[in-house]
Amino acid sequence: MTSRRSFISGAGTAIVAGAAFSASAPSVIRELTQAGSHRGAPDDEDFWLLAQQAFTMDRSVVNLNNGGVSPAPRIVQESMKRHLDEANSLPPPHVLWSLVPPRREAVRSRLAGAWGVDAEEVAITRNSSESLQICQFGIDLKPGDEVLTTNQDYPRMLNTFRQREAREGVKLITFSLPVPCESEDEIVEAYASRITPRTRMILCCHVINLTGQVLPVRRIAELGSARGIPVVIDGAHAFANLHFSLDELQCHYYGTSLHKWLFAPIGTGLLYVRRDRIEHTWPLMAADEKERADIRKFEQIGTHPAANFLAIAEALTFHEALGGARKEARLRALRARWIDHLQDVPGFRLNSPRAQVLSCGLGNFRIDGLEPAKLQSWLWEKHRILVTTITHDEFSGTRVTPSVYTTPAEIDRFCDLVRQAARHGLPE
Repeated sequence: MTSRRSFISGAGTAIVAGAAFSASAPSVIRELTQAGSHRGAPDDEDFWLLAQQAFTMDRSVVNLNNGGVSPAPRIVQESMKRHLDEANSLPPPHVLWSLVPPRREAVRSRLAGAWGVDAEEVAITRNSSESLQICQFGIDLKPGDEVLTTNQDYPRMLNTFRQREAREGVKLITFSLPVPCESEDEIVEAYASRITPRTRMILCCHVINLTGQVLPVRRIAELGSARGIPVVIDGAHAFANLHFSLDELQCHYYGTSLHKWLFAPIGTGLLYVRRDRIEHTWPLMAADEKERADIRKFEQIGTHPAANFLAIAEALTFHEALGGARKEARLRALRARWIDHLQDVPGFRLNSPRAQVLSCGLGNFRIDGLEPAKLQSWLWEKHRILVTTITHDEFSGTRVTPSVYTTPAEIDRFCDLVRQAARHGLPE
């Protein structure tokens, strides 16, 4: 684990409260790209200062809830504005139906290439929920068929299955995982032991949003493939956070949001459907019969703004300038920093795994005697630090999700306040 002493802040991270960085978007991208592969270690504060300059965040606020929705860097904001201006200065029908389609195809191609799959297997959606519900509603099920997932999956996805349960008589099977779980084998066995002859679909988080627990999704996908069961992966908190390619996961479906860790505009997502599954999966909104085997049938949502989707290209450019592996290492180092700072606090409990293969940049902790909801309110109302309270039937805690624009000084400020609250209690 990175120590606080070795992971120094560096003079470049000092920021005047309330002042956003002013470097231009093109200059930041140019400098990041020119930094070279030898730069960008987790404690290379000069490099990460460049990344911080790409954002327009108000530095009087510390956002440690980037796992909810992340701000977009300036280059993405400017792209959206440019596309919106075009759509409102030229005839909108010409823009939407003549200019936009080839640009959208370029975005599709770049996303597919960056994550190692065929462009004809990638649909651009509005968020993880839409991507996953296409799969959850689009796979044929009969009364009595079972769908298998954990009780720690995202509530909207569990409710989607509950609706099919109420309307169609399918059966939702859920189970608990230990919090935290430090064994891949234990996770795989938890799925395998609950597969029955009636199991017709498996939903599996790549990263559980509550705790940052990473699941061995390739092994779970192989469980399903060996039995002819489609496996749907919820990648909302893994995509562009962990460094991986979709082809290596060997899953049938993968749904994610792009406005979290890729820093794309709010309301953008991705759905990967393995080519042999496209024809047999229904879209959420009806598409023409001729599109039955076309990935684009999952994008049939009627008239909608194109700027959000086209600006994904700039988010991808920014991600590539940072480098996926460097970005993952930095997020892990920021997590290690606050854990290292808080772990000696009496009553501290980490609800997230420590093993690298089972963890990521998201973390969740609890301190005995410190109510998470009250801690969240105090941090925000008194100190303008935003974290997330996690409440589950089986555990609770505080989720911390820094981003690449988060500075070590901001992490330390958060930790000092938590230590203060643990020592002296919270005001009534």
